[in-house]
Order: sequence, then structure tokens, then C-alpha cells
Amino acid sequence: MLPTVDDVLRLEAVRRGQPRVVAGGDRLGNRVRWVHVAEITDIAHLLHGGELVLTTGIALPDEPERLRAYIAELAEVGVSGLMIELGRRYAVEPPAALVAAAEEHGLPVVVLAHEPAFVDITEAVHSQIVQDQYAELRASEQLHEIFTRLSVEGASTEEVVGQVAALGGRPVVLENLAHQVLAADAGGADASELLSAWETRSRAVRPGGRTGYDPVSGWLVTTVGARGEDWGRLIIDLGSPPTPRETVLIERAATTLALGRLLDRHAESVERQAHGTIIARILAHAYADPQEAAARARALGVPLAGRRLIGVVLRHRGPGAPPAGELAALAETAAAACKDARIAALVGVLDDGGPHARVGVLASLPARAEVEAALTEVAARVREGPGAAVMAAGSVVESVRDVRRSFLEAEQVADVAARGSGSRLFYRLPDLRLRGLLHLLRDDARVQTFVERELGRLLAYDAEHGADLTRILELYLESGRNKAVAAQRAHLSRPAFYERLRRIERVLDADLDDVESCVSLHVALLALSSVRWERS
Repeated sequence: MLPTVDDVLRLEAVRRGQPRVVAGGDRLGNRVRWVHVAEITDIAHLLHGGELVLTTGIALPDEPERLRAYIAELAEVGVSGLMIELGRRYAVEPPAALVAAAEEHGLPVVVLAHEPAFVDITEAVHSQIVQDQYAELRASEQLHEIFTRLSVEGASTEEVVGQVAALGGRPVVLENLAHQVLAADAGGADASELLSAWETRSRAVRPGGRTGYDPVSGWLVTTVGARGEDWGRLIIDLGSPPTPRETVLIERAATTLALGRLLDRHAESVERQAHGTIIARILAHAYADPQEAAARARALGVPLAGRRLIGVVLRHRGPGAPPAGELAALAETAAAACKDARIAALVGVLDDGGPHARVGVLASLPARAEVEAALTEVAARVREGPGAAVMAAGSVVESVRDVRRSFLEAEQVADVAARGSGSRLFYRLPDLRLRGLLHLLRDDARVQTFVERELGRLLAYDAEHGADLTRILELYLESGRNKAVAAQRAHLSRPAFYERLRRIERVLDADLDDVESCVSLHVALLALSSVRWERS
């Protein structure tokens, strides 16, 4: 950053001349771009602005009018200040007309009581300018390296915004074109206060150009987008005019965000990332104050205070992780479904890439809304979308603090429902009955002991002989002990199927015509399914 007139006055080469400000003391923050020694009065047309003019005054005119014109011309061209050496022309003070004109035009005038070496002053100031410019260049290179690394590593939107806040030491917000907050880092400040009435405040800030500073709000703002498709704004709450480094910082960050969106068009949208981040942090108790979560959600257009809140989970039907891209598409489908049903909701992918990846929906309904009707409408719209997914809903809660409980319930329901072949639009805990109970108890050692006692010998037989008797038993019991139906589902002839049933009876030493034995085996198979699902 260029030094100010005040910075120049602190240099040893200047202090030796015992500098004294006689005019324009409120303008010592003027930046000094260069130092120019000039004795003639007709100098303004040779200057470009930002120069600190040094003179002994030896060639300055006596007439007050000409002195005033001299000062006016310097001010008009934009010089940063005028420094006069006393002793050669003026013994104690410069002419009153010159001082008055400088005050009128806001031009700093400094007198030097002792004779300095102008060459020392020029060398000292120019050295400072070059050092500062080199520091700015080095800072720009460092920022370039940091954000290039973030781009290469595929950093998330939250990570990029967090890096800007860390480097700038100020609150940072990324918003979309509707002035909804996609990501924010309060930089140690109060996040709730930062995001309060965000949309209203943001709409009032419209600095000119792609990057601009708004002096009223103290915001440095830059547009985010590429190839003529702008999709958001990045904002740093500075509170004072930006330095060149801060301008470079926000522009580098905006480029990284735009590039990330271009490189990964198949990934979830920035909006989905923002929604998913808030949900994940609520579930992880990452917000020290629930009001911060409510403020962040509100900044995205989803009110949470005074509402009926429901945790909803959508997941791939079947074990294992879903195919690549399926969850992102499902999240967009769910978001569109909520929007069409006029339901305010946060919708995002949770645990993306893991075996328990799913789409989380935090639905926010008015106090008198019909919950079942709202969920049915959303589920019906999701069902019309691509992919095979199950939708599960937790209990209705009325506080952000209780949202985690609703989500945990929905996750458990979704895990069980995803293994079944039911055709409900969505599932609640009461819909799962025995299968749901066993899923909740799957980690209980007593349940696992029961499974081993009932099925252990059959599982060992299958493992030793490469048989599938456990599957045959499961088909038989799921078919209501109808041997003909079970044989058809197993793609076996009836004699072959009957022979396998007899072998099962021998291995287990059980009677498959006994109702109580079959109930016990069926419960054990359901429990085994829950345990195996958890490990898959």
C-alpha cells in the first residue's frame, strides 16, 4: 500500500528537518505515489496526481493571487501535499495567502525548519514505496497460491469463505442473486447479528462495478460468476475503505468460487451445499447458540422460530452407497418438491460418499399446518422424480434444539424402510412395527445372542457348504409358510424346495410346521437383517 503524508513525516530523513504541518492537517492520510522536487510555479501540468512536491519556495511569486493560483493548480491535479524548506525564501512561515489557499483546497502543507537534503527525503520515500509495492506483490502471490490450492483440492464453498475470513480477519458472506446467504463466516463476531435482516440490508448495497466498496455499510462487494453467468456476491464487512490486498483477496476468492462451480457441474448446487451445511451442524451441535442456526436458516429464506419443524430423510433403497450423482439429483428433486408444495425447507446431502449417505430435509411449517398433508404432497412429488428412494419423517418438534432428535428418528426409520419392499409414499416410526423395533435394538448383545442361538448352526452350514438355506428359510417365512409360493420365488421346483426345507429342519433341529418355532426364526431373521445392514 502506498505511504500516506503522515507516514512520510515519520521517516528519519524528514524528521531531521523538524517538519511542521501548517495547512491541511486533516488530509495527512493522502497517499504519496511519488516525490517531485520543483521550484517553478508552472509545474502542475507536468504532474499526474499523488505526488508530494518538495520546494524551497525560492521561485514562488510574491503576489497573493499568484500564490493562490499556484496552490489551486496543485490541488486540482491531485498532488498529495506540498513540503517547503524554510530559510532560503521564507524565514519562519510561508505567506498567509498560500496557507489560506491550502486550507481552502484541503492541500496539506508542511514546512521544514532545518535544511534537509531533498535527495535523502526522495530516496527514503521512494524506497518505502518500492518496499510496499513489493509487499503487495508478494501478498498477491501468496493469495494466488492459497486459492489455487483450494481450487485444485476441490474445496467446498464453506472452506473458501472460511479462508477469506481467516485471511482478512473480518466477517465474510456469500449470497445468491436473491440475497439469500449461501455461506458465512462471522470471523469471531456474533453470527446472529451479522445475518440479522440480511436480505433487507443486502438489497440496499449496490456499489458500482463488479468489485466495489459501499461506504455506508462498510462492505466490500464483488460479483461471483463466470462466462457471463453471475450467480452471487461475495461480501467482506470491512467497516473502512479496502486496502489493495483486501481487494485482491475478495477477487481471488470470487474466482475460486466461480471456477469450482464450473469444474463440477454435476455436483450439488451451492444452495444445496449451504442447506446441507446448516443441517449437518445442527445435528452435530456445532452451533453454540441455536439462535445462530435460526439466523443462518432465516438468511437462506427458511424461518425456524415459532414453527413446526420436522426432520425428513430420503435415502437410496437397498444396502451400500448410492450410485454417483444420485443423491445430488435426489436433493434437487426434494428441494423442488418442497418449493412446489410451498413448504419452507432446508434440503441438502448429508454424509455424501459414505455408506450412510442420504438427503436431509428440515421442513419448517406454520403452527397450524397439516403435517401429514404436507409430507404426503412432498413425497408424491419426490416419487415422480428419477431414482428409487424411500422417504422417512421424524416427530414434529418446535425448537431448533430438538431438531436432532427428529432427524435421528427419521434416519432410523429410513434405514429400516430402505430394506423392505413397502410402497408407502413416506414412513413414520409407527409404520415399521416389529422390523423397526429390532432395528432399534440391533446393537443389543442380547438380541445378537438370540440370533446366534436361533440361526447360528444354519449360518455355519451355509458357510461350510456354500449353501443358501438361510435365504430359503427367509423366503418360506416371508411367504406366510406357503411352500408353493416360496418355491416359485426361489426359482426351484417344489420337490427341490421341499428337500431344502427338510434339510433346514435337520440342521436346526426344528419343526417348520410349528407356529412358535417359525415365529422365533422369523424374528431372528429380521434381527439378523438389521445387524447385517448396519455392517454393509
